[in-house]
Amino acid sequence: MTIINSILVLGVMGLIFGAILAYASKKFAVKVDERIDSILEVLPGANCGGCGFPGCAGLASAIVEGKAPVNGCPVGGSECAAKVAKIMGVSSEEGEKKVAFVKCNGNCNVSKDKYIYEGIKDCKAASALNGGAKNCKYGCLGLGSCVNACKFDAIKVIDGVAVVDETKCVMCGKCIEACPKGLIIEKPIKNKVAVSCNSKEFGKAVKDKCSVGCIGCGICEKSCPFGAIHVEDKVAKIDFDKCVQCMVCVAKCPTKAIKGNLEDRKKVEIEEEKCIGCSICKKQCKFDAISGQIKEKHKVDPDKCVGCHECVQKCPKKAIKIL
Repeated sequence: MTIINSILVLGVMGLIFGAILAYASKKFAVKVDERIDSILEVLPGANCGGCGFPGCAGLASAIVEGKAPVNGCPVGGSECAAKVAKIMGVSSEEGEKKVAFVKCNGNCNVSKDKYIYEGIKDCKAASALNGGAKNCKYGCLGLGSCVNACKFDAIKVIDGVAVVDETKCVMCGKCIEACPKGLIIEKPIKNKVAVSCNSKEFGKAVKDKCSVGCIGCGICEKSCPFGAIHVEDKVAKIDFDKCVQCMVCVAKCPTKAIKGNLEDRKKVEIEEEKCIGCSICKKQCKFDAISGQIKEKHKVDPDKCVGCHECVQKCPKKAIKIL
């Protein structure tokens, strides 16, 4: 009988406490915007933190609260942004895709070491030991701290230097945070020209340590007709907003410190049947690659054309095609 009474008492108490909890859950319930869950469903779920918020849930809440843009997820890209925008009832502007870039070209064949490093494979640990084994204190140590930080397998150490796979990079920024040398920057994926050096030394001091380092000679700056490259703090820096990918700086650089494949230049040709001889293209060309008189058909000299495409943008009749 005692056992039965105990069971009954426990059952009644359970019902009472259950009713109290049910009432409390409704009375003190915190309303959650349904859009947060909807946004979470379309986000990739990487929780990489590249958006600047604590995971995908943090970003979803920030978007609903108006603290983050609908295209705030660097992993999801334009497709994800469009879905989020639809949930929020706004339009999504497709931003220019950016990727990480390592400002060092000093691989094992061209850069010298000060000593043999046999410590743990971590760049921060190695840099604490007299700046690392590499003779150039500004160069990539090649121990893979950035590789370990990347969740997308977008960066590898090749021949002693970190190299980014632009097809996989989502610009989450984790590699930038992991690099103790501050070597990794973000750049527009369309920009194929970039300076592969971070040295703050000058001339002979650079060449003694790395044969492909920037020596701050300024030849690139003098050669660029668009004012897109300048020597700052003894190293060349490119203004990606001004760079038109003509690659003149790549061709002129004496140490090959500027990355860019000259074979990727896409030259142009004028379609004579469309050309009205306005000479706008001729005036626009900074390389004297277009010839022709007013009201006559113009022609492009393929030997002089560097593929900057400034003429293509200015032609009022769309008579210039990219080959």
